[in-house]
Amino acid sequence: MINLEQVRLLEGKVAKAVGYIEKVAGENAALLQREAEMQGRLASYQKRIDELEVLIMRFKEEQSQIEGSILAALNKLSQFEEAMEKSLIGAKASVAGAAGAGKGKAAAKPVSEPPAGNTAAETAPSGEDICFEIPESDVNNDIDPLGGDDLLEDILSEDTQTDPPAKDGELDIF
Repeated sequence: MINLEQVRLLEGKVAKAVGYIEKVAGENAALLQREAEMQGRLASYQKRIDELEVLIMRFKEEQSQIEGSILAALNKLSQFEEAMEKSLIGAKASVAGAAGAGKGKAAAKPVSEPPAGNTAAETAPSGEDICFEIPESDVNNDIDPLGGDDLLEDILSEDTQTDPPAKDGELDIF
């Protein structure tokens, strides 16, 4: 037979079980709500990651284009430097040849069409408009092309005072 104390003990255990179930259900609801918040954050983070990946790809593409442009500019600068060195060496040799001849004979003369053989026009980079022919008899092989010659400085100061003519109305800086 069941007595009153056993029924009260059973009621207490049922009430305790109901309390645990309510507590666990509340924790479960809180966890589900938190999971939903985390999913929302995860979605926003994923969206931001995708945006940043697109930006990184664009940055890499632009970086490649910038590097290509810089390399092209450096290449043009190297060609310009080579052309200047050749023209300076040619100008110095022609000045030295003219000074050695001493009779007012011009050692370097502009040539509209280069003669056959190895000339400055054949070795000059593309885009050069001026070509000088230097006769072999007027070239002084003892002259240091990098030395500090007063005549060369005079020629350079005269050359820098005049601007070259523009092609097609535009100035080509590269």
